[in-house]
Amino acid sequence: MITLETLEKWLNVPAETEQLEFKEAKQQFDKTKLLRYCIALANEGGGYLVLGVTDKPPRRVVGSQAFPSSTALNDIKALIVNKLRFKVDATELQHPDGRVLVFEVPTRPVGQPLAFDGAYLMRAGENLVSMTPDVLKRIFVEDQQDWFSRHARSDASPDDVIALLDTQTYFELLKIPYPTNRDAVLERLQSQDFIKQTAQGWTITNLAAILLAKKLDAFSPPLARKAARVVIYEGINKLQTRDDKTDNQGYAVGFDRLVNSVHSVAPQNRFIEEGVRAEVKMFPKQALRELIANALVHQDFLTTGTSVMIEMYSDRIEISNPGIPPIKVERFIDEYRSRNEKLADLMRRFGICEEKGSGIDKVVTAAEKFQLPAPDFRVGDTRTTALLFAHQDFATMSKRDRIRACYQHCCLLYVNNQRMSNQTLRERFSLNESQAATISLIIKATREDGWIKADESESKSMRYAKYIPFWA
Repeated sequence: MITLETLEKWLNVPAETEQLEFKEAKQQFDKTKLLRYCIALANEGGGYLVLGVTDKPPRRVVGSQAFPSSTALNDIKALIVNKLRFKVDATELQHPDGRVLVFEVPTRPVGQPLAFDGAYLMRAGENLVSMTPDVLKRIFVEDQQDWFSRHARSDASPDDVIALLDTQTYFELLKIPYPTNRDAVLERLQSQDFIKQTAQGWTITNLAAILLAKKLDAFSPPLARKAARVVIYEGINKLQTRDDKTDNQGYAVGFDRLVNSVHSVAPQNRFIEEGVRAEVKMFPKQALRELIANALVHQDFLTTGTSVMIEMYSDRIEISNPGIPPIKVERFIDEYRSRNEKLADLMRRFGICEEKGSGIDKVVTAAEKFQLPAPDFRVGDTRTTALLFAHQDFATMSKRDRIRACYQHCCLLYVNNQRMSNQTLRERFSLNESQAATISLIIKATREDGWIKADESESKSMRYAKYIPFWA
């Protein structure tokens, strides 16, 4: 049920989400535009179109006269059913600052994108655009066999299975003894859905190949293109490449070697702890491990011709994967959802991934410990990218960097049942008490942007104020 309390929560969301769209619509709202937004929201999993609210934070209710009477509202709901072939509920809220109208749009059917006037619509910022071929492809195959169950190799002999898959590493990762005979090895792999027996021999699944392949290119070109690629650049841009390698082993088999090789080629960085200056690698190994594991596990395997990319520059490393995350980047620290749960579960059992939801926590913690700028997470049209930066003095950090660090620090403390204060943020930036006023300005800017809020259960004194994330 949508209430004024629900509306208040929506008003405090920092940015429109896949499920929320705000429009002022003070006097009216175009019917065709409404139909198009209903299609776009349905294509993105369903959501709410809210009329009578400003679309940029800080949001406020301005009131809407669109579809002002019960007759007009019933007419537009009937039009939606007639034109779009699905029902949309509408709720009127009488807010003190004006009438708010909320259209609740259901999700589309599985495997079936919806079109309006021949266009499969989705949202891009404040605009409606046609879905890209990759997005449409992902929708069309939703109700088909999942990628991991597909065949990487058919009609394989028992010897072929042992030759193609690193079964020794599989048992070592699980910390169980290697069976004394080949049949027991095959039986174990079959129980995990890695291989399937047919009248013609053994079928090796994509799941087995992507995790345990001795050589990914021994299977097929499409599978080989799922291998992680590591590119090292000389400077801060792509003009000069020092090294470009593709890791050809299955993810579980080659993971430690991949992380070690990336960490070993990172530049040196100064690190100060308790007054002792030491030379360490620019990027903490723990952070690299978590980000590489996340990219491998959460990628969209239905996207063809692309892979996980690890690109190292002189001042940063960018780790990207195909696909758009199922949760917003601002919730990476406290939420967890994977499109590849079967793969994620196996990677956790192998000791490669952390328990659910703890990986990004460790990345942020490592960045704070090594006095690095806050990591950044960016979502493009087809890829998700995580960035780790080289050490930067506080004085040279941009306002955006400082706000991002403040928000992540607040989230990190909150998920550990603690609260951010001026003091904890000063310690995060390694600043002394004389710079408390500077920290207060960062906290103020982060609050104004809607990322954090005061913890009302704590002291209301500005000096002793504590803060929690906007979603808490």
